[in-house]
Amino acid sequence: MYSVEPTKIKWCRGRATFYGRYDKRFDSNQQYNTITYFPTDDAYHRQPKKHNGLKALGFVACACAISAVSIAGYISVSDAVEARKNPSYSSNEILPPTADSSAVGDTPSLIELASRENAMSIPEIVEKITPSVVGISSAAGTGSGIIMSEDGYIITNAHVVENSDAVSVLLHDDSEHNAIIIGTDKRTDLAVIKINAPSLVPAEFGNSDELVVGETVIAIGNPLGFDFYGSVTGGIISGLERSLTIDDVTLTLIQTDAAINGGNSGGPLVNSYGQVIGINSAKVAGTIAEGMGFAIPMNNAKPIVDDLINNGYVTGRPLIGISGFDIDERTSKYYNMPMGVYVAQLAPSSPASIAGIRVGDVIVGINGEQITTMNGLNEVKNKFSPNDTVTLSVSRNGIVSNFSVILGEEKP
Repeated sequence: MYSVEPTKIKWCRGRATFYGRYDKRFDSNQQYNTITYFPTDDAYHRQPKKHNGLKALGFVACACAISAVSIAGYISVSDAVEARKNPSYSSNEILPPTADSSAVGDTPSLIELASRENAMSIPEIVEKITPSVVGISSAAGTGSGIIMSEDGYIITNAHVVENSDAVSVLLHDDSEHNAIIIGTDKRTDLAVIKINAPSLVPAEFGNSDELVVGETVIAIGNPLGFDFYGSVTGGIISGLERSLTIDDVTLTLIQTDAAINGGNSGGPLVNSYGQVIGINSAKVAGTIAEGMGFAIPMNNAKPIVDDLINNGYVTGRPLIGISGFDIDERTSKYYNMPMGVYVAQLAPSSPASIAGIRVGDVIVGINGEQITTMNGLNEVKNKFSPNDTVTLSVSRNGIVSNFSVILGEEKP
């Protein structure tokens, strides 16, 4: 397996139809001419139509998520300068902390990874997995989910249920059930919800570390809402460990050419053994790309899901407690400032504030390692745990000083 450089998504002008979380940012006269990320929730956030005589509950409000990262509020001065020169310019090149979690420890897990035995035909796979796939309706739109236990726990994407007070689940037998949100994690785009319903059929989960490029997979979900409930598409594994930056967060994903469209979010990517090996999350489309779908690997999702069930949030993530933006080479020359991370805001009583860091400081290093970007700062910080001490090198009025910061824990 191999890694590629993160894909950086930019919105450009032209003419196109936009959908997903970004509806409110654009009008029908805008366009794109580069690769564009569309989150795969309901393409139009319309009220779900009746499915076999049953009305799918939902809302039509379109929610725009704000990534919750330990060092948040990422704003680029250089982008602002460029935007004044070119009104069509927009950038989304933020690379926040990775999605790994090491805080699960010995907590119980509802996800057991099965071994590979007896490959199945596609109709057999569909027959096996379909009872475990659900439709989800919320204020964010419609999406899909995967039943993970007989007592009603369901995995989906965070953007499927974000900012929603009411969530409804449509089962394979056409019954509808109100769901409660157990926990969401925007950084990994994962969420767990729960329903109270009899005779639920949990999915079988596979080991995504065993995937190889070229093997057959299928995706099941509800593209464009419940009108196409339970649609099945097939393809292959196109790539592994693909880095994709979405909504200020870099995810490591499985790439597939199985069609993943609006409403497929949260649904399963299934191997030839009928095992869920990924959670469908995103697609890339544009004038130069099509047929590129992405799923969260099951092995990456497992510790996050366990933490959400056991704690309601992902534990063990270190926190510095600042909001800021990069001072890159161009910005440095323009504003006569050192390259690094400009501190724009400090959370009240945050570790950085307690250590003596102020708004207007520029962080130029951490533990003796030079950093020039928020991503670089996060990468080093994420090697530590809450209550660990790191040393931040800070430029203030042209003088560089060191500050000892005792890391906190990121919480919702």
